[in-house]
Amino acid sequence: MTLAQVANQAGVSLSTVSKVLNGRPDVSAPTRVKVEELLEAHGYRRSSSAVPEAPLIEIVFHELDSAWSMELIRGMQNVAKTAGVSVVLTETGTRHSPGADWVEGVLRRRPLGVVLVFSTLPDELKKKLWSRAIPFVIIDPAGDPEPDVPSVGSANWAGGLAATRHLLDLGHRSIAVVTGPEDMLCSLARLDGFRSAMAMAGVPVDPGLVRFGDFHVQAGYDHAMELLRLAERPTAIFAGSDLQALGVLEAARVLGVQVPEDLSVVGYDDIPPAQWSSPALTTVHQPLVEMAEEAARMLLRLRQAYQSDQSGGDRSDARLGQADTRIEFATRLVVRNSTTVVKPATE
Repeated sequence: MTLAQVANQAGVSLSTVSKVLNGRPDVSAPTRVKVEELLEAHGYRRSSSAVPEAPLIEIVFHELDSAWSMELIRGMQNVAKTAGVSVVLTETGTRHSPGADWVEGVLRRRPLGVVLVFSTLPDELKKKLWSRAIPFVIIDPAGDPEPDVPSVGSANWAGGLAATRHLLDLGHRSIAVVTGPEDMLCSLARLDGFRSAMAMAGVPVDPGLVRFGDFHVQAGYDHAMELLRLAERPTAIFAGSDLQALGVLEAARVLGVQVPEDLSVVGYDDIPPAQWSSPALTTVHQPLVEMAEEAARMLLRLRQAYQSDQSGGDRSDARLGQADTRIEFATRLVVRNSTTVVKPATE
């Protein structure tokens, strides 16, 4: 279907359809919706050669206030520099998906592609990006990507298992866990790894020692203050992120609990501050830089596929290789100074 036919069916001018395609703001919401629905219904995808692109890759976060985010940016920049393009950063939405108005800005900027650090992407946003030939990849913090979304993730369950086995091998049996948000699958996967390791060792999990945080320092601090004030406090804490582990270390310092002599602590991610904490943090290495590099390379491959296809066509063609692409990186335990053999009960 041509744009003229879309305009005729929508009862608008050809220039109005063009404005919708180009993400122009001077179109009423009902008209925009009507045109978008027609474009989607007829599988229209604008030829990438007809769209003047900006030589940049956009990476989208829901927040930009942690060393975790900086590791991903560094990985993106490594690949972008080699490819001769720039990286632009956007902060929007929640940890689950970008804000509803974000996509209009993308259509105006026309980047080579978009990398999103979110759990998923709503269908209406995916359709708009497909129809404009803008590829996208998710660096997936949840570990459960939809089948039509290319994504890069890591082995969260295995990481939780390795962290807990390390503590069990040191003789710990009273182990607390402060994982991430309860509505994120990466948090649940790390918790499942913890539970699996405990079960395999024949050690029951105390429900009172299982806490959900938000991956930030304050959550680790708050939960640790509660856990370390228990009548029978845990001898070890597995934190679902290094930032939470740093909060645990601070709570232990405030309460006069020695790490690792009185409390062993394991983090997750292996961000640069982990090796400079006091004591240096035992943690699960999640290859954040490599994950971002692979996401950027995947995006550029998709861009090349879009450029080589000039036929438009049906909806499956519009997706152009977006489906069934998932890369998962391995995690590994990094042992430093925040863990040691549990004290004998007689001490």
